[in-house]
Amino acid sequence: MGRYTTILWDLDQTLLNFDMSMDYAIRAVFKRFGLAINDEVVAQYDAINRSYWNRLEQGEITKEEVKTGRFRTLFEELGIHHVSPEEIEVIYQEELGSVFYYMEGAEELVTKLRAMGYRQYVVTNGVNSTQANKMRLSGLDQIMDGVFVSELMGYPKPMKEYFDACFAALSDVKREECILIGDSLSSDMRGANNAKVTACWFNPDGKEIDLDVKIDYEIHRLDELLTILEQENM
Repeated sequence: MGRYTTILWDLDQTLLNFDMSMDYAIRAVFKRFGLAINDEVVAQYDAINRSYWNRLEQGEITKEEVKTGRFRTLFEELGIHHVSPEEIEVIYQEELGSVFYYMEGAEELVTKLRAMGYRQYVVTNGVNSTQANKMRLSGLDQIMDGVFVSELMGYPKPMKEYFDACFAALSDVKREECILIGDSLSSDMRGANNAKVTACWFNPDGKEIDLDVKIDYEIHRLDELLTILEQENM
């Protein structure tokens, strides 16, 4: 095998469709608590949720503050006072981890890469219990060689310390042999830069680059990664 031996995968919205799981989970939770929900409320939660995760990536808040704070903000905006953010967060994580939806071509690709001899690891900021459930239900736990969840590593992506902890566990893996594939510029691509590994931006929607990050490759379909690996490993 040539230049790349190890693939670091983001999980949500790269291998698994987080948007679909989130939509399912937030609707299921609101229904269970008898709360009204529509597309506008889902979009409102989505925007709040993203803002909280961005603050985590910047090191401004903790994972626990993300988990309850997003619901506290949402309830304040919606005028909901009889349901506690802590109570709904527990149920939300259960619902979120109970379903999975593969991104197009993801299952076939990671299965093929495993057969080709590549080592594959998940690098994720998600909640550990939820990610473990999704990995198990999707079968990714049987395909990946390991998973690094930020709350267990002590730091979030994209921090250098997070990746230092990952590579401390991957003592036989050289960074120059790794390529990180993810959809987030702020978390994955900046993380790849901080980790000093090759950055491959999964950009299916053709978004513009709006952050000062170095991108080595850009793909719009996951199977385009095969061409990159074939070219680099010739």
